[in-house]
Amino acid sequence: MEIDPSKLHVLAIHAHPDDIEFQCAGTLRRLRKLGCRISVATMTPGDGGSAEYNAEEISAIRREEARRAAVILEAECSCLEFRDLSIVFDNDSRRRMTEFLRRTAPHIILTAPPLDYMHDHEITSALVRDACFNASVPNYRTCQWDPAPPTLKIPWLYYVDPVEGTDHFGNRIGPDFVVDISAEMPAKLEALACHASQREWLRRQHGMDEYMDACERWSRQRGGEIGAQYGEGFRQYKGHPHPVKNILGELLGMQ
Repeated sequence: MEIDPSKLHVLAIHAHPDDIEFQCAGTLRRLRKLGCRISVATMTPGDGGSAEYNAEEISAIRREEARRAAVILEAECSCLEFRDLSIVFDNDSRRRMTEFLRRTAPHIILTAPPLDYMHDHEITSALVRDACFNASVPNYRTCQWDPAPPTLKIPWLYYVDPVEGTDHFGNRIGPDFVVDISAEMPAKLEALACHASQREWLRRQHGMDEYMDACERWSRQRGGEIGAQYGEGFRQYKGHPHPVKNILGELLGMQ
C-alpha cells in the first residue's frame, strides 16, 4: 500500500532545546519536503543550561531559540515543562507523557536513545516508549484536566544516535540505518545556530569549543558510512506491539 506523506504526523521529542537540531533536523527537513506534518517537542526549556543566567532567564532565552529553530524546520514547537536534571520515571511523568502523545497523536516518533551520556536523555527515551503503549489503553487515566481520548494505534518509534555514537563504556552503538541529509545540512546548521546561548555553556561544561563544528563532524562521519557527505543515524524499536516495517526507509526511498 502506497503511503501518503501528507497524512503522516512526525513528532521529534528529546530532552532539551538543541538536542533535536543536533541529532535529527536533517531527516525532519526531508520529511517536511515530502509533505509530512512535523512537530518538535522538548521535555524541558533548558533551564539548567547556563552559568550566566538564572533558570527563569535562560528558559525564556532558550524557548525563543527553540521557536526560531522550529520555524526553519517548518515544525510546530512545544515544551512539556519538566526541568533540567529532574526528569524522572514515575507515575506522574508517565501520565504527562501519555497525555501529550494522546493530544498530538503522531504516527512516527523520533526520540532520545535508551543509552546516552546523561539521565535526562535516557529517561526521556523510557517515558516516550512507555507512553507509546499507554496512550492506546482506554482504561489508562492520565489524571489531566479535559483529557484527550486514547490513540487508535501504536506509533512507529525510532531512536536517534547517542552523543558521539557510544554507550557508557565508549563502545560504538551502530545505527540500523543512516539517512542521507547532505542537501539538508545547511538548514540543519542554521537551525542549530539558533541556539546561540549554548555555545558558551557547552564550551565551559562539555569541553566543546564549537558545537556547530562538532555537529558537522558527526554528521560527516555518519554520512561517510553510506557514501554520503552527511548523514543521521537511527535505530528502530521493534518490540511488541510496535509496527516493524521501516516506514522512514520507505518514505525516504531507502528500500
